[in-house]
Amino acid sequence: MSIKYTPDHEWIQINADGTATVGITVHAQDALGDVVFVDLPAVGKSFAEKEVAGVVESVKAAADVYMPVSGEITEVNEALRADPALANTDPLASGWFFKVKLSNPAELDALMDATAYDELVKNS
Repeated sequence: MSIKYTPDHEWIQINADGTATVGITVHAQDALGDVVFVDLPAVGKSFAEKEVAGVVESVKAAADVYMPVSGEITEVNEALRADPALANTDPLASGWFFKVKLSNPAELDALMDATAYDELVKNS
């Protein structure tokens, strides 16, 4: 399973079944501070690449969560809705936001690998 990153600080983990799991990066949750609310998309809704699919609110700010790739939402993290702090305590695992069935897997090619993302964060 490989993980890719967006310039907007989302991560996407590609699963073997053709779906992917999406969340926010450690850098994003660090910048936001304590997450107090998440607005997750509806299961079954389709989004285009780079379209706003959710919102994360913290004590400092609110930020949009963008779709890294086009696809249909297959699952949302209800545990995150109940405990938004998971986005801070475990952003790359139990703090995931939603799962998506990819409609155009070729869009993954435009995303960054971990090395490129680390460079982006270091230079921002």
